[in-house]
Amino acid sequence: MPICIDAALPAKEILERENIFVMDNVRAHEQDIRPLEIAILNLMPLKQDTELHLLRSLSNTPIQVNITFLKTATYQSKNTARSHMEKFYVTFGEVKDRKFDGLIITGAPVEELEYEQVEYWQELTDIMEWSKTNVTSTLHLCWGAQAGLYYHYGIKKYTLSQKMFGVFKHYTIHKKTPLVRGFDDTFLAPHSRHTGIRRGDLEAHPDLIILADSKMAGPHIVIDRWDKNIFVLGHPEYDTLTLDKEYKRDIEKGLDIQVPYNYYPEDDPDREPLKSWRCHANTLYSNWLNYYVYQTTPYEW
Repeated sequence: MPICIDAALPAKEILERENIFVMDNVRAHEQDIRPLEIAILNLMPLKQDTELHLLRSLSNTPIQVNITFLKTATYQSKNTARSHMEKFYVTFGEVKDRKFDGLIITGAPVEELEYEQVEYWQELTDIMEWSKTNVTSTLHLCWGAQAGLYYHYGIKKYTLSQKMFGVFKHYTIHKKTPLVRGFDDTFLAPHSRHTGIRRGDLEAHPDLIILADSKMAGPHIVIDRWDKNIFVLGHPEYDTLTLDKEYKRDIEKGLDIQVPYNYYPEDDPDREPLKSWRCHANTLYSNWLNYYVYQTTPYEW
């Protein structure tokens, strides 16, 4: 799929080296088609890493996609250059009058705070409320999924006894649901979080359906019965070395962090981890774009 991004975005050169089809805005305007408009609210601290992760994940269908990166106006990123944010990101206020075919809300390292204590919580709830009428389908990731479940359905999170950190086995449920079409009976996915959602709370809500679950990591993929909101309680978009970087970063800080589960060969951090979740991650994003965005959104809003 041609991903349409700013020609100057640093991720463009990296994606092209990886043989991922990237189209800049000039060439995209010459195409006589209606591309999908996807907004990404990037709440992760390392913005450029997350840009790469998500653009890779969105690159596996023949659908042309225009990407708009969103930033919060109420909180300024401390880990990404201001020049990068000003050049490639817009605020919600700049796009609130637009319609989008899809929206992705990423995770954020604020899970140990109560939702209302998060500096940009009010802005985030404004965006989630706006998405009800201005977005065809919203994909929430990790903390973004917890926040979405709380805002839309009142599902509370709880603090884990230790960090859910590693690559875990999941079981596919409701296999005829288009979002998990093509999934195997079991698949792997990365998690990196200190909080979780109780399975019983989801099962008790009549508007929510668990599509994938894990005995160790808990519910992983949840969808509402209108196919409007999708919640992924993990990081399928992570690249091979993301957990490695997180682990070594925390070790350098002197934090008490366990070796990521089922990640390094023989649990040896000196060995390079193997990629074991990419096929299902690509299928997840492709299914979302195809069945919940492309097949559903109107040609003209």
